[in-house]
Amino acid sequence: MSKYDNIVMLQIIIRVMLVMAKNSLWQIRKDLESHVGEKIQLRANRGRRKTLEKVGVLENTYPSIFIIRIDEPNYNQRLSFSYADVLTETVELTVFNQNGNHRISSAAVE
Repeated sequence: MSKYDNIVMLQIIIRVMLVMAKNSLWQIRKDLESHVGEKIQLRANRGRRKTLEKVGVLENTYPSIFIIRIDEPNYNQRLSFSYADVLTETVELTVFNQNGNHRISSAAVE
């Protein structure tokens, strides 16, 4: 194989990986869209050994982000995260519904 062939192969591999990542993000978004308005547990890695653990309501989904509303005493806030945060497991989500708990993760879409 020539140097040119190696470069072409690498470009093809990168394109395939980008398509796979887009599909995974799309599947995470579709999974979240079906749970809008439901109670959700959030565990987010905030860096430097700081972890945010809250329970809130999945308020809405948008093309690039989703919003979780936290309604706790002295902590009423809306938090936004990207679907890539779920894909990279920076954010872990568990939905509480009548069918039991459902974890939304990158492993669920593979």
